[in-house]
Amino acid sequence: MQPDETDSAYIWDMRQAAREALNFVDGLSYEDFLSDARAQRAVERDLEILGEAARRVSSAFQTAHPEIPWRDIIGQRNILAHDYGNVMPALVWESATQDLADLISKLGALVPLADEGR
Repeated sequence: MQPDETDSAYIWDMRQAAREALNFVDGLSYEDFLSDARAQRAVERDLEILGEAARRVSSAFQTAHPEIPWRDIIGQRNILAHDYGNVMPALVWESATQDLADLISKLGALVPLADEGR
């Protein structure tokens, strides 16, 4: 299933937020990340944006693309936005360093190259 214009825009937003979060942790060790509140907040914010955009992708498109962990992405966003007192830096780090590169690749396959410059 190809994304409609709205879904395509949200998928682009997801990919962009994932790229930015990945850039924020590039070159950092976990210890560096823990001691850098700005990096932590920046990654958290990008993960929040990623989840909000995922939440807005149509359910039909989500169903057609089970290779994207929609529920996990949206669930993480909900924790970051609503249960912020229980955010665990280790899980934020894990998401940024272990999950995002693969997600960016999968999202890239869903968005036509023409949308690259949106």
